[in-house]
Amino acid sequence: MQIDLSGHHVDVTESMRTYVNEKIGKLRNHFDRVTDVHVVLSVEKQIQKAEATIQVKGNKIFAHADNADMYAAIDALADKLDRQIIKHKEKIQSHRGKNNLNDTLTQEIDEDLPG
Repeated sequence: MQIDLSGHHVDVTESMRTYVNEKIGKLRNHFDRVTDVHVVLSVEKQIQKAEATIQVKGNKIFAHADNADMYAAIDALADKLDRQIIKHKEKIQSHRGKNNLNDTLTQEIDEDLPG
């Protein structure tokens, strides 16, 4: 997984870079098919913003978070991305399971029909 970090009206320090890598790296625990992550940290007036776009196989996931503290915004962003990735993973698994279940039911019905 490649993490691209940039700052808009903010200097990205090494500690911020390490913190983002640590938080975003934990997303691999739930879904290992994340290919690319683009994180943008920005400041508008007194609000610290963090937003990210994650490229997964066949889909893009976007989330953003605002807070007075940049590290708290990064935490909130990681939590949102975590929930979205889990939802995406469950969606993929339910579609696979649903198709197999429908095929099995159709096959059983065909076997029960006289003919």
